[in-house]
Amino acid sequence: MRIAVAVCLVIMSASAVWSVGDAVKKEFTPVSFANVTVDDAFWAPRMKTNRESTIPYEYQRCKDTGRIDGFRPDWKPGEGQTRHIFYDSDIAKWIEAASYSLATHPDPKLDKELDEVIANIASCQKPDGYLNSYYVNVEPTKHWTNLRDCHELYCAGHLIEAAVAHYQATGKRSLLDVMCRYADCIDRTFGTADGKKRGYCGHEEIELALVKLYRATGEKRYLELSKYFVDERGRKPYYYDSEAKARGEDPTQFWAKSYDYCQADKPLRDQREVTGHAVRAMYIYSAMTDLAAECQDSTLMPALNSIWDSVTLQRMYLTGGIGPSASNEGFTTAYDLPNESAYAETCAAIGLVFWSHRMLELGCDGRYADVMERALYNGALSGVSLDGTKFFYVNPLASHGQHERQDWFGCACCPPNIARLIASLGEYIYSQSDNDIAVHLYVQGSAKLKVGGQAVTLSQKTEYPWDGKVTISLAMDKPSTFGLRLRIPGWCRSYGLKVNGKPISVKPDLGYVRIERQWTGGDKVELDLAMPVERVYAHPLVQADVGRVAIQRGPIVYCIEGVDNKDIPIDRLVLPKSAELKSSFRKSLLGGVTTLAGSAEYADDAASGLYHSSEPKMKRCKITAIPYYAWCNRGKTDMAVWIAER
Repeated sequence: MRIAVAVCLVIMSASAVWSVGDAVKKEFTPVSFANVTVDDAFWAPRMKTNRESTIPYEYQRCKDTGRIDGFRPDWKPGEGQTRHIFYDSDIAKWIEAASYSLATHPDPKLDKELDEVIANIASCQKPDGYLNSYYVNVEPTKHWTNLRDCHELYCAGHLIEAAVAHYQATGKRSLLDVMCRYADCIDRTFGTADGKKRGYCGHEEIELALVKLYRATGEKRYLELSKYFVDERGRKPYYYDSEAKARGEDPTQFWAKSYDYCQADKPLRDQREVTGHAVRAMYIYSAMTDLAAECQDSTLMPALNSIWDSVTLQRMYLTGGIGPSASNEGFTTAYDLPNESAYAETCAAIGLVFWSHRMLELGCDGRYADVMERALYNGALSGVSLDGTKFFYVNPLASHGQHERQDWFGCACCPPNIARLIASLGEYIYSQSDNDIAVHLYVQGSAKLKVGGQAVTLSQKTEYPWDGKVTISLAMDKPSTFGLRLRIPGWCRSYGLKVNGKPISVKPDLGYVRIERQWTGGDKVELDLAMPVERVYAHPLVQADVGRVAIQRGPIVYCIEGVDNKDIPIDRLVLPKSAELKSSFRKSLLGGVTTLAGSAEYADDAASGLYHSSEPKMKRCKITAIPYYAWCNRGKTDMAVWIAER
């Protein structure tokens, strides 16, 4: 089956959804990961690996590299490993991942490790609340002197997120109280009042973290501080210029040349196109979406809508990866999506999941869930090996065998980031409003929630993403009337729907079918999503993919890997338009995957001479494709997502 669409695949423009003056209301709230169980054959093993391998492994690496001990007040420069300005954020993301894990799987050993790490962090805090291990222990006289290039507020944001997660998971305030004191310190330091610095962070993160802190504590000052950082960003005269001059530097010599690198070249509300560093961009758009909802601020929506289109319609890989350029770890021009040189940082795909999820909460629009799912199953999941102890920082869509998963990085932002995403997966599956339950992702397991004043347990049974059949069962004490919204993914061309065995017809609205009725305990809904193998074509302005085709089945993007296609030159492969690709599930391969197999051909290189006046002879061959997320789990190898077609 063929679909000639843009690389983003059935992602429609959101530009007409919101306008200035419209009321912005967060209609849906995610069902907490603590109230969701996952027991399927796809995510449950990954969450188990994350819990039993990745989180302990990352703790040991943080220990071995001095990231944890560097918080100690007796730590001295030169002792052990050199500290970096971003180390605090690595520890924070590990704390967050470990906390999510504790909430669903109590573990006394992990709980004790968390307590010890948190005590270490607390010991580093200054009397005024300031807390950054690098600036306390390495450059104690340079607090807040280089917000543009250094990461004080970025690290603070991740520590705040960790504190909120730890508090919600354990009920302990040990880290939350520490971070409230630090947030109070930041609030006393930054703002528009006389005597305060009118600065903002070069690497955004503090903004979304402060919204989380506000939600956890009810302290409105934290929400106002987040709003200040968003409102002040990009205003002239640039704060980064003045602080550079105060350091004795020429601001025109900024290495990135322009403040669009950190989304600070103009006020955020005036921006209409994504620019710069991809992770920074995703974090600040996440914060803007949070503020639009919390403050009912419609003036943020034109920017968010336009930038969303800029990302998903012009600059997103089929895998959900974003940011093609290594030089700025981010975006370039529209349709610039090279394959082999693709940067597509794991953290950027994770950031896209975060932003998509927040946009989804504003109105339950399937376009956001489609992007969230795409990034989750492909561009983010590819960032961690199947055994949970090897990682990709960059995620190219083609390789000649030069790429290999690493056991750690000097800048180790990606490993704990993917760990916290997987540990909190349950929070992305369901949302609820006063009168509706929405199912965004199809994952076998259950959720406990309350809708219409009634406690409801919703259970899913499915083999998704390998099969499109989903059975949803409802349990409740007494009959209750509410709406059940089921997402019809953008990749799905046809589906069947039954309630208690009887077929029903419901027209999708914004990518969801909504079934409203009086539900009783034992009711079942069956959804059958057609999941054929499909060919995907890029927009013709994507030069790297002209004349090429990619393969997708359901939410899974596939690739051709040398391990399964020995003696076949992958870069010379041609997939005939008439070739049929058949799917089959292989339980013993790569943790259990559906592979695709068929016939292809490649140009014979036996001819003599460099150039010829006749076409090369083509050799026929059999090919096998595997899910992109699973590539490079069997050593270095050639790989391609996009292959020639004729």
